[in-house]
Amino acid sequence: MIPWFDPPALHLGPITLQVFGILAALGVATGVRSAAWAARRRGLDPRPILEFAIWGVVAGVLVGHLVHVGLYHPEELRSPRRVLEFWDGLSSFGGLLGGVIAAAIFFRVRGVPLARYGDAFAVGVPTGWAIARIGCFLVHDHPGSRTTFPLAVAFPGGPRHDLGLYEAVVLLAIAGLLWRLWARRRLEGRLLGLLALLYGAARFLLDFLRASDVPYADARYGGLTPAQFGAVLLVAWGAWRLGRAPVISPEWPSSS
Repeated sequence: MIPWFDPPALHLGPITLQVFGILAALGVATGVRSAAWAARRRGLDPRPILEFAIWGVVAGVLVGHLVHVGLYHPEELRSPRRVLEFWDGLSSFGGLLGGVIAAAIFFRVRGVPLARYGDAFAVGVPTGWAIARIGCFLVHDHPGSRTTFPLAVAFPGGPRHDLGLYEAVVLLAIAGLLWRLWARRRLEGRLLGLLALLYGAARFLLDFLRASDVPYADARYGGLTPAQFGAVLLVAWGAWRLGRAPVISPEWPSSS
């Protein structure tokens, strides 16, 4: 069993940095740089990815917060002020949705086919997301149900699953697989679909372990969390994308 720990904040003069914020920022930077590197190695211009990053982060935070208060904690909609406090409360699935919407708009406005960069995003996203999830684990903000599982965390009220830890492990495994396929040039043009399928399936199953007996528990709809509905859509899209021929235009380099 993993003992309970509470990592201290880092104080730099008047600025206080929390471990979650540090790892979230590191995750974003790593994901963006990884995707840009992968694009460059395939002969693509990495600038669209680098320039999109700030728009993706802003959209992810805004939509992630709206999903958090609108679906996970709809009781907070009674307070307009709470809705506007976008820095407090963020749904990862909402953040993903915001990033996808921003990417679709950004790449269309720039006149760059987003599909060309699908494989680059497929290896960059889980790499950065895994680092951010390690931050979730360190601050224990995704408590699961009570358990005696060997990897349980000894929460103050008793041992529980820690979904931050489990998701970090899953995302690291998915990232490792996708990097290996990318390096061997397997499933080219389909890696983003594989990412959606694998993560969606894993997230759907893991959310059954999410705690419902703690203060501020996530809302359930028909016994499922909002993320589980999103996971079903991810699996469906991933399966559809894997079944299609890769979208490769004549201008898409076939070799690095």
